Amino acid sequence: MTLRKSLLAWVLVGAGALALVVGVNAQTPAGCPAVSNPDAPAVTISNGTVNAVVLLPDAQKGFYKGVRFDWSGAVWCLMYKGHNYFGPWYSTNAAPMKDPITGPVEEWRSSDGKSALGYDAAKPGELFVKPGVGLLKRIDEKPFSFQTAFPLVDGGKWTVKPSKSGVAFRHVLKSAIGYAYDYKKTLKLDAKDPVLVVEHEMKNTGTKPIDIQVYNHDFFVFDGKTPAVGLTVKFPFVPQLDREQGKNAHIDGKTFVFDTAVEPTPGQGGPRPAGAAQGGPGQTPGGMVKGFSDQASDFDFVVENPKTGVGVEEIGSLPLSLLQLWSNAQTVCPEAYVHVVIQPGETKKWSIKYRFMAK
Repeated sequence: MTLRKSLLAWVLVGAGALALVVGVNAQTPAGCPAVSNPDAPAVTISNGTVNAVVLLPDAQKGFYKGVRFDWSGAVWCLMYKGHNYFGPWYSTNAAPMKDPITGPVEEWRSSDGKSALGYDAAKPGELFVKPGVGLLKRIDEKPFSFQTAFPLVDGGKWTVKPSKSGVAFRHVLKSAIGYAYDYKKTLKLDAKDPVLVVEHEMKNTGTKPIDIQVYNHDFFVFDGKTPAVGLTVKFPFVPQLDREQGKNAHIDGKTFVFDTAVEPTPGQGGPRPAGAAQGGPGQTPGGMVKGFSDQASDFDFVVENPKTGVGVEEIGSLPLSLLQLWSNAQTVCPEAYVHVVIQPGETKKWSIKYRFMAK
C-alpha cells in the first residue's frame, strides 16, 4: 500500500463556504492507481473485501470543481477481487475536457430532465440551482446546456465525515430566490457483501418546491480497459432504443450486447464527438431507452463482461423516469433518472445499490 496525506482541517468549499473534513484514512488500497492530482483530498474506505478511494469536495484543491456534477460521492478507484470498477474514463491525450470526473457521479436537472432547477425562469444575470454544486448565474438567453461553465456564485456549506467503511456528505444551501435545502448523501460499503450503497436525503428548507430529476452517470471502467466484445447490459424489461445501435451492438431479448469494441476517436482516444457517424471511430452504442414501467423493480440492471465475470448490478429504490445508455471507448453508462418532488418543509429519501461481481 502507498500512503496518502492525512487530512484534518477546515477547507474552503464553493464561494465563501466552509466544509469540515475529519478522520481521513491515509492509505490507498493495493492495485489502485494514484490519484492524478496528488493534492486532491480523498478518503479510503473498506469492508475487508472491497476497498475504495472516494474523492472529497474542495473548492481549492478538489479533484472536481466543475458545475455540472454533484461534488459529493465520486470514486477514484474501487477494488474487489483484484479488479477495479471505477476510474478515469477520458483519455489523457484527448482535448481538454470540462468534466473530467469518475463515477458514480450524479447530475441534478429540472423536472423535465432537460434544464436545471430555476434556470428557465431566470433572466441573464439571475441565479439558478444545481444541488451538490450551489447557486449559479445564468449568462445569456440560450437554452440550458450542461457543457456551459456557468459562474458559481455561492457554493453553500459542505461537511464531510468519513468512517472506516463510508463517507457522509452534507451540503446546506440558502438563497434569496426561494430555493434552499439541507442535502445529505452517504456512500457506505455493506458489512459483509461486495455492495456499495449510495443514500440520499434532502430536506426542502426554502419556499419553493424542489421538482427535480437526478441521475447517476456511473462511468463504469472495468480494469481501465475498453468495453469488450460481448460486454452486456441486462435489463429486467425488453429495452427499446430511440435510434439504431449501429454495427457495434445489438439487442438480444432483455440484453444489450456489444458486438465489437468501441473505437477511440482518431488522435484522441476520447469520447465520441458530436455528429460522429454510427459504426465508425468514436461511435457510441446506445441511446434513450424505453420499455420500462413505473415500478421501481425496473431500476435493476447489470453491466458485465461475461468472459471475465467482472460486472456490477445497479439497483434503485425509486421508479425510473428516464434512462439513457451511453458509452465510449473507455466506459459504459446506464444513466438512470429518477423524479423527486420535495415540498417546502418536506424531506425525501432514496438510494442506489451497486453489487460488484468477479469470478
